[in-house]
Amino acid sequence: MRLGVLDVGSNTVHLLVVDAHPGARPLPAHSHKADLRLAQLLDPAGAIGPQGVDRLVATVREAAEAAEDKGVEEMLPFATSAVREATNADEVLARVREETGVDLQVLSGEDEARLTFLAARRWFGWSAGKLLVLDIGGGSLEIAYGMDEEPDCAVSLPLGAGRLTSAWLPSDPADPSDVKALRRHVRAQIARTVGEFARFGAPDHIVATSKTFKQLARLAGAARSAEGLHVQRELKHKSLEDWVPRLAAMTTRERAELPGVSEGRAGQLLAGALVAEGALDLFGCESVEICPWALREGVILRRLDHLPPTP
Repeated sequence: MRLGVLDVGSNTVHLLVVDAHPGARPLPAHSHKADLRLAQLLDPAGAIGPQGVDRLVATVREAAEAAEDKGVEEMLPFATSAVREATNADEVLARVREETGVDLQVLSGEDEARLTFLAARRWFGWSAGKLLVLDIGGGSLEIAYGMDEEPDCAVSLPLGAGRLTSAWLPSDPADPSDVKALRRHVRAQIARTVGEFARFGAPDHIVATSKTFKQLARLAGAARSAEGLHVQRELKHKSLEDWVPRLAAMTTRERAELPGVSEGRAGQLLAGALVAEGALDLFGCESVEICPWALREGVILRRLDHLPPTP
């Protein structure tokens, strides 16, 4: 069966086409991505402005056409924090549905955390034991912990790299006082949740997903993405601590020249690094292993779980 998952996130609109059936791992067949930066298109009242809605409609229409061209039999379209938190979300979703035929389903932050956890559990398997999963998106930070496929605890915090960059780091390079203020804010937010997870005991395996963690791991010496999904990659806390002040002193253009850092993500990498550093420090993580599967794969896996077995 050819499935298409359409992820309308805070940074990008990403269509992932996979060939999949129950009991088998999804095989990627096509990827179509567009940078939209929805989180940065919100007006002072928290609504997605007319220009942003026009761009979203056009991008979703383009993705739907790409899915049709690639023979997608079923589309799984969803939206995350940027649409979820927009004050005009209902109007935006209605217009997208009317003009493209795509009915975006809005995931809650907890849903994001749970589905990402499912993807990580399937990737690492039962032998990984108790998992702690960290995921930094454009609009939010998801944290989940558990022994099974359904986490015992899952939370979402408004600590996405794009959101924080827009609200806290207006200058380029960042003003040192703004960096300090953001660091305090991030750590205060994360610290409030640590107790919720501590009662379950120490995790056996700590993993991280998302483009932000992948880029930070690459800076710290992890293998290039071209070397494949199955190469083990990790990000050490000490390496991250060394990189944060270096990133803070750089301009966006300078960060974009670093290995593994895309031009579109360079501007928000510092905020993402501050969130990653705060999470690793407050959860007592010496290192995290990078998981190549995340939310999109979780959505696909959950859908496959509800399909009848192949004869």
